[in-house]
Amino acid sequence: MKEILSGNEAIARGAFEAGCLVASAYPGTPSTEILENVISYREINASWAPNEKVALEVAIGACFGGARALACMKHVGVNVAADPLFTASYTGVKAGLVLVVADDPEMHSSQDEQDSRHYARFAKVPMLEPADSQECKEFTKLAFELSEQFDTPVMLRSCTRISHGKSIVELGERVSDLPAPKLVKDAAKLVMLPGNARVRHPIVEARTVQLSGYGDTAALNRMELRSDEIGVICAGVTYQYVREALPEASVLKLGMVWPLPHNLIRDFSSKVKQLFVVEELDPFIEEQVKAMGIAARGKDIISLCGELSPGRIRDAFAQAGVIAAQNKTSVAPEVLPPRPPNMCPGCPHRGLFYQLNRANAYVTGDIGCYTLGFMPPLNAMDTCVCMGASISNGSGIVRSLPPEEQRRVVAVIGDSTFLHTGVNSLMEMAWNRAPATVVILDNRITAMTGRQENPASGFTLNGEPAPEVNIPELCRVLGIKHVRVVDPYDLDATRLALEEEMNRPEPSVIITNRPCVLIKGAGRFEKGAVLEVDQGKCTGCKACLRIGCPAIEWKPNPDNNKGKAFIDPQLCTGCNVCQQLCKFNAIGGKQ
Repeated sequence: MKEILSGNEAIARGAFEAGCLVASAYPGTPSTEILENVISYREINASWAPNEKVALEVAIGACFGGARALACMKHVGVNVAADPLFTASYTGVKAGLVLVVADDPEMHSSQDEQDSRHYARFAKVPMLEPADSQECKEFTKLAFELSEQFDTPVMLRSCTRISHGKSIVELGERVSDLPAPKLVKDAAKLVMLPGNARVRHPIVEARTVQLSGYGDTAALNRMELRSDEIGVICAGVTYQYVREALPEASVLKLGMVWPLPHNLIRDFSSKVKQLFVVEELDPFIEEQVKAMGIAARGKDIISLCGELSPGRIRDAFAQAGVIAAQNKTSVAPEVLPPRPPNMCPGCPHRGLFYQLNRANAYVTGDIGCYTLGFMPPLNAMDTCVCMGASISNGSGIVRSLPPEEQRRVVAVIGDSTFLHTGVNSLMEMAWNRAPATVVILDNRITAMTGRQENPASGFTLNGEPAPEVNIPELCRVLGIKHVRVVDPYDLDATRLALEEEMNRPEPSVIITNRPCVLIKGAGRFEKGAVLEVDQGKCTGCKACLRIGCPAIEWKPNPDNNKGKAFIDPQLCTGCNVCQQLCKFNAIGGKQ
């Protein structure tokens, strides 16, 4: 049977067909949907983890018990999971262990364009890179087999276009002849004390050589010989681009991008007059080919930054004089109005950032929907580095400032991000008595990646009831004496809480307690009465526009230059924040 699947759906299917028994992940675009599809296969025990390090450690533990296991994350998540990854390379596996990482060229939803291929080389583990959904499924299955054959974790690299693009996939059956999981003690292999690790390191190095030899003859690396004028080495989605942009070129399509198949590369290079390497982001393959003494071109004509496309590749080769330039029909570009990202109507973060701006706070921010607090008209975020950094950054900044400046520092972090890596940061702040204010935006969900559950939401990945982390009590246990909960829809209460805690010469925490407007169900978001603007009372002062709510429109008045506000009843959630800003009582419940 065949189905049209996205790359993420196909990876989930591949894990199922491979006999995977345990899967763990932390949500992050563009990898999120893998685990959300894995849960449709009841044979796999799938769960969200608080962060990527824990997710990989769960998968490592499962494989030590003899079960094929999968961990999934986006590229920056590998930074968090690097510690166990590097050591798991030494321990090897007891059953197949696959780490799926989804890179994000062009940074559609990320803070950097990190190239995860470097991690495979750094950790000395093989990496496969599929070029379409069929390969996503097949390479996932192959990754489990290679993991067991070569006693190693295997990385599978996707990217935004592969993860979210769809193509035809031929489905197969789940394997049924795998050994049953069981406990087998093997301390010399799995306990990485220095004495044991020294024994394992040469094994890791020999394994890399063996894997390179495997790649020379394996079907996942293949030569496609056409013209001998131009030869291109490529992998993953760039293979699709190259085939469209350079249809006559010979291609060496790599399915395993680390370690490289040296003999196959030498053979291919001997068959073409000009050799090129086309790859997104870093010259990872190009530098290794050149280190082999093979002349090749790549990043001298292909950009180091952003996504590639057939058009960009074709233009790059034409500008370099390698192929003839194509005549392009001149088409006037369609001018579209700018559409910057924005918080949803009724988002509970909006009132807080409005008050932070008014308080002239210096806001150390974090990763999540609330990162949009830096956008106009809120303009209330000053730093954003990585998940969990807001509290640590705030703790560090106050140590360099005089007391009158220290009070302005406020760290802002979401509930899921706090549980991801913010807990240790708050522990450090309390331990070292850094006099900064922390605001934890508890909207009861992991919102930006699509409303996934977290340890404080009360539900598991499968929607089953689960224990909830009590965030206020956790903060107190970590050593924070001053913890208060505030309703962010109440602007006066939010302002008062910020004023009092920012003036406190010791660490303190404010927790906002309104759920994300996109999650439904008992105890979650419930829409309030829709508001409307009394046009007779509206003076056109624009005070209601200062919160940047998408539900509020500005209607120019031909007879009055000021114009007046209008609330879209389809978008309004009845949060009442705008009503509190209007000094003329022009905003009220819709009649």
